Amino acid sequence: MKILLVEDDSAIRVLIEKALRPHHTVAVAEDGRSALALVEQTDYDLLLLDIEIPELDGISVCKRLRNEGCQVPILLLTAKDQVSDRVLGLDAGADDYMVKPFHIPELLARIRALLRRGRTAATSVVIWGNLHLDCLTNEIRYEDQPLRLTPKEHGILELMLLNPQRIFSRSAMLDRLWELGEPPTESAISSHIKAIRQKLKAAGAHQDLIETMYGLGYRLRALETLIPSSPSASDDHSPEAPQLGKQALANAVMAELWERFKDSFGVQIDLLDRVVVALQDGLLTADLQQEAKQTAHKLVGSLGVYGFPQGSVLAKQIQDLLHPDISLEAAEIQQMAEWVGALRQEISRVPKATVAPTAVPKLSQVLVVDDDEALTTRLQAEAMARSFHMTIARNPVAAQSILDRTLPAVILLDLTFADSHGDGLNWLETLKQHYPQIPVLVFTGRGSFSDRIAAARLGVQAFLQKPITVEQIFQAIAQALNPQSSPTGKVLIVDDDPLILHQLSGILPPWGLQVTTLLEPDRFWEVLTRTVPDLLILDIEMPGLSGIELCQVVRNDLQWGNLPILFLTAHQEVEIIVEAFAVGGDDYIRKPILEPELVARVLNRLEGAQRWMRGTG
Repeated sequence: MKILLVEDDSAIRVLIEKALRPHHTVAVAEDGRSALALVEQTDYDLLLLDIEIPELDGISVCKRLRNEGCQVPILLLTAKDQVSDRVLGLDAGADDYMVKPFHIPELLARIRALLRRGRTAATSVVIWGNLHLDCLTNEIRYEDQPLRLTPKEHGILELMLLNPQRIFSRSAMLDRLWELGEPPTESAISSHIKAIRQKLKAAGAHQDLIETMYGLGYRLRALETLIPSSPSASDDHSPEAPQLGKQALANAVMAELWERFKDSFGVQIDLLDRVVVALQDGLLTADLQQEAKQTAHKLVGSLGVYGFPQGSVLAKQIQDLLHPDISLEAAEIQQMAEWVGALRQEISRVPKATVAPTAVPKLSQVLVVDDDEALTTRLQAEAMARSFHMTIARNPVAAQSILDRTLPAVILLDLTFADSHGDGLNWLETLKQHYPQIPVLVFTGRGSFSDRIAAARLGVQAFLQKPITVEQIFQAIAQALNPQSSPTGKVLIVDDDPLILHQLSGILPPWGLQVTTLLEPDRFWEVLTRTVPDLLILDIEMPGLSGIELCQVVRNDLQWGNLPILFLTAHQEVEIIVEAFAVGGDDYIRKPILEPELVARVLNRLEGAQRWMRGTG
């Protein structure tokens, strides 16, 4: 995926680039006019846009792009934390807004959410023989072994997997994967292809999976010509090992970046020291004051991101004192001097780790657990034509015997079997405890709300209710959780606080929205299917059923899985926010609720869905 990062603070820019480049092609601009020029020349999948940039500010860039019909998702970044600033950004057409300092895991979660909405045609998992592309984690595997590809190698192989029948010339690859002004010679493509082939061979590929079409280019070898590989020598893999490796890598990257930029932070604090001296001597010029205010503004964002949250707070206090309309007294000048000293002491400490590891799911074959012989025989026959390999177990006992020998990529599980063969929900508890890394899709004739809640609590990826077509089953396997929005104006709000429901019932209807409120979350499915809303607002923390669980229930259903979901939360912990995005949330707003921001975020979600529908209609 191509991302344009528009940020003039080099410390923030390089950190974000480091986080994105392993999985995305990243172009960089340092001012608004350059950003507009790049968008005109290249199709991007996402814009990360700082507001305080030279030449043309981010709000103006956003407005101009939307006025010109550009529908690329836009995520605004800024150190401004006033509600009016956030509303202004969302009203300008931005899809999301993050206030500096931010946590890298939350930034990546928001980016994944925006890219999921933007990736309307792509499936979440693409399988071509033994090659697997997970579009949500941007990871490519051969069988169950991750391929350690460079960003360009990853881009080339991803391009082929998303277009497996297409022949790509070298010039076409350069056009799709390199930015203007940076493409190498076409011979470099041959070098990348050679490296990919070597890594595939090292991963166990028994033949060349990339076919050279002489005089034309390259494509993936046709499935019917692929030679099945032999089973792995061992299926005993530790899920903790990849996570530990990623944590160590993240810490090493953060440490390397801090060593690179810590001197520049010292130079910025030196400037603030000069301002203090100038204030004490009565010699502060307007130019020096403006430069110092901009420096403090950058420190607000960059110090927090680099693991100095207290430093970010100190920089914000200094920035507020440097307002041109404020005449500082001696006591305030002394206070600034103390804050600058504390800021210098703060960056002498070891920065806190801010990058969290990302779990790596395992992919292999498909295990179907169902005693409907007619259905499973049809699935097995269809699977061969769709490059899946299906193993059938007639009941959980037989399925457990298979799991003792090999681990599948996904499990399709019925909930009802003959009396002597147990219950699917009971076996789900075993799967959650012993095989949490394997995605489970329930497909069953049982469709009660209690069954859906129980399945969601046990971590199922989708809930498919029979009767269901074979095509829908394979779509669920391939697409998994790939939420897309749909356009309308009915809102269902679920919260156990009647005061919140009363407040929202008064805020949203004047904006043309039909609001249904629900105080008892256990009636959620009944009210959802009766009212057919176009957007959900869910409180995260409720007794009995949490908003997280209700979101999982919605995302597990084929009919409702595309519904936009906005969370309400009083929590500040980044882990809870990341979890809300991970289960399929599209946005969140913190309590106490501020009316302008809530309205802007709700309308933004609904208008974004309408833009998508117009683009695909």
